[in-house]
Amino acid sequence: MIESYRHLIRLSQGQLNLLEICPPKFQQIYLNKLTSLPDPETEDKQTWGSRFHLLMQQRELSLPIEHLLAKDQELDRSLHALLQAAPNILDHSNNQWREAEHARTLNFGNYLLTVIYDLLVADEHQAQIIDWKTYLKPQSKSKLAHNWQTRLYLYTLVETSEYLPEQISMTYWFVKLPHKPASHVFNYDSRQHQQTATDLHNLLTNLDNWLEEAKDFPHHHNCEHKCPYYQELLAQQDNSSAYLLID
Repeated sequence: MIESYRHLIRLSQGQLNLLEICPPKFQQIYLNKLTSLPDPETEDKQTWGSRFHLLMQQRELSLPIEHLLAKDQELDRSLHALLQAAPNILDHSNNQWREAEHARTLNFGNYLLTVIYDLLVADEHQAQIIDWKTYLKPQSKSKLAHNWQTRLYLYTLVETSEYLPEQISMTYWFVKLPHKPASHVFNYDSRQHQQTATDLHNLLTNLDNWLEEAKDFPHHHNCEHKCPYYQELLAQQDNSSAYLLID
């Protein structure tokens, strides 16, 4: 029997993505707290990404960054390539309000949706969300458009500010060398905003129902053959059965 998880009310874009793709995997990771062993190569990439985000945060706060750059030549080269590719975004000389690692929360039904903007740049008429991507190859723009990071970040800013949807945008900057820094820009509008509200309502209503039932979350109808996590779940179930037989 699976215990009730009504205390789980805080959801990020990563959790929404996983919930939409594979409810059983969401349940396994976030409710049952079962995760795979970390991959060393993935950990190295994540560590470098964390260093880059720290570098950009300290730069926005006008804190010294020389010691960070001196320890990592790739970090130094990536920063200078970005400064050449996006001088206007990184220019502090204008009168725009700016904040790195800007966090916002939004109540939505039984859940608290959370976002952290790598950089938020705003003035009286418009606001721009900037996100640093530190993996090597940029995703296709169509995939990013449907990703819950794009959708939730834009949606939350409108819902927690006075800006209209048409006054905000989100830009992803891909900064990992050796490729030249590249960007994808997403403008927003009222139609997209309403669609995101509808999709959020549907997704979280399903989550409400599954939590209320207090049993295994279902796969989407006929999705097993294409779900990226299904075979992994089957293997884990087989291993669990083997342990039971041994016991």
